[in-house]
Amino acid sequence: MSAGAAGMLAVLCGAIFLEGVDAAMLNIALPSIRAELGLSTTTLSAVVSAYVLAYAGLMLLGGRVADMYGKRKVFLTALTVFLLFSGLGGFATEGWMLLTARFVTGAAAAFMTPAGLALINGSFPVGPQRNRAVLIYAGTASAGFSLGLVIGGLLSAVGWRWVFFAPVIFSAILLVAGMKLIVEDRQETGPRQRFDIAGAVTLTGAMLLAAYTLTRLEHATSELIWTIAIAGASAVLWLAFILIERYSRAPLVRLGIFRSASLVRSNLGAMLFTGAFFGFQFIVSLYLQELLGWSSFETSLALIVIGMDAILAPLLTPLLVERFGNGRVVLGGFAFAVAGYAFFLGMGLDWTYAAMLPSTILLGLAFSLGYGPLTIIATEGIAENEQGLASGLVNTSFQFGAALGLSAVSAVGTLALGDGDSPSERLEALRAALLVPVAATVIGMAIMGFSRGRCADASCRLQAS
Repeated sequence: MSAGAAGMLAVLCGAIFLEGVDAAMLNIALPSIRAELGLSTTTLSAVVSAYVLAYAGLMLLGGRVADMYGKRKVFLTALTVFLLFSGLGGFATEGWMLLTARFVTGAAAAFMTPAGLALINGSFPVGPQRNRAVLIYAGTASAGFSLGLVIGGLLSAVGWRWVFFAPVIFSAILLVAGMKLIVEDRQETGPRQRFDIAGAVTLTGAMLLAAYTLTRLEHATSELIWTIAIAGASAVLWLAFILIERYSRAPLVRLGIFRSASLVRSNLGAMLFTGAFFGFQFIVSLYLQELLGWSSFETSLALIVIGMDAILAPLLTPLLVERFGNGRVVLGGFAFAVAGYAFFLGMGLDWTYAAMLPSTILLGLAFSLGYGPLTIIATEGIAENEQGLASGLVNTSFQFGAALGLSAVSAVGTLALGDGDSPSERLEALRAALLVPVAATVIGMAIMGFSRGRCADASCRLQAS
C-alpha cells in the first residue's frame, strides 16, 4: 500500500469512526439528557433514531450521487455539512431541537459513508488489497459503534452537551486532511443524471413510518387503529418506492441489483446485527445508570471491553477471513452476539461489573468478526459503477436496523412496564426488551447460515467469501 493510499484510507477510516461514535455515544448521555430536558422514553429513543433514520433513508441517494457526481466532492461536501450541524444539538433546550440537529447530521452522514467506501473500492485493486482495506475500514466503523459507548460516557461526565460539541473538532481535522489526501480517478465518475428525489422521499418516509409503527406498539391495546393506520401508510410508501424505482429513468436503486443473493442476505444480516446492538446499548444505558445508579463515567468503563474490536477487527479478522472465508467468520460473530445478549438476561439489581463482563467480552468478539465481513459480502461481485449503490445499500441496512432495534426495545420495554414504577418492575421491563436483541441475532444467524448451506460448490463458496 502506497503512502498516498494509506493516508487517504486513514482519513476515510477517521470519518467512518466519527460517524459510528456519533451514532453510539449519545446512548450513554440519554439519562442525563432526560434529567435536564424532561424527555420521555419514547422521545429519548427518537433522538437516537432521528440520526439513524436520516442516515438510512438518504444513504442510497448518497451512494448514487457519489457514483454520478464524484466520490471525493460528495465526501468532502458532506463532511462539511456534518461539521456545521454536529454541534448544534449541544445548544438544545427542548426535544424538537435535538431531533432536528440529529436528523440533519444523519443526513450528512448518509452522503459521506457510501462515498467513502466507494473511494476505497475504486482505489484498491480487487483481491487481497481491497479486502484488507475494506476490513480495516469496516473494523474502524464497528470500533466507532462500540467505543462510542466509552467516549460518550467520558464526555457526559464533563457534560452531556460535549457529546454534540466534540465531533466538531474531530470533523474539522478530517476535513483539512481530506482536502489534501483524498484523490479520485475522474474516469470512474459516472455520467450526470437527474436525481431520483421521489424515490428518496418515499424511501425515507417509509422507513420513518416503519420505525414509528414499532414505537406505537407500546399503545397496542389503547390505540390499535392508529397504529394499524401508520403501518398501512408505511406499506403504501414502500410499494410506491418500488414502483417509482421500476419506472424511473434514473432510479435511486436499480432493482436488478437484488438478484445478487449474497447482497440480499448480507443486507438482512446487517439490519439484524446492528438493530440488536443499538437496542442493547439503549437498554444497558438505562439499566446501569437509572437502576443501578452508576455514573456515565462508570458506565463507559464497564462497556470499554466491547471496544476490543478496535484492535481485533483490523488485526485478527483479516487472518480469519483468509483462512475460513467471510461466511464462516460472520456466523462466528452472530454466535458470539447471541451468547452475549442471552447472558445479559440474567441482569439483576445487585449485579456487579464481574457479572456483566462475559457479555461485554462476547459482544466485543461479535463486532470484531461480524461487521467487516458483512460489508465485503454485500459489495462483492458488484460492478464498479454500482459500488456506491451497493455500499449505500449495506450501510442503509446497518442504520435502518439500528432505528428498528431502538424502536422495538423502546416499545417492548414500555409495554412490559405498563403502570409499574418500582425497581423490580422496571428491571423486568428491561429484561423483556432485551429479548428483542436476542431474537434478532438468532434470526440473523439463521439467514447467514442458510447462505452457507446453499453454497455447496466451489464457485458459490468463492462468491460468498
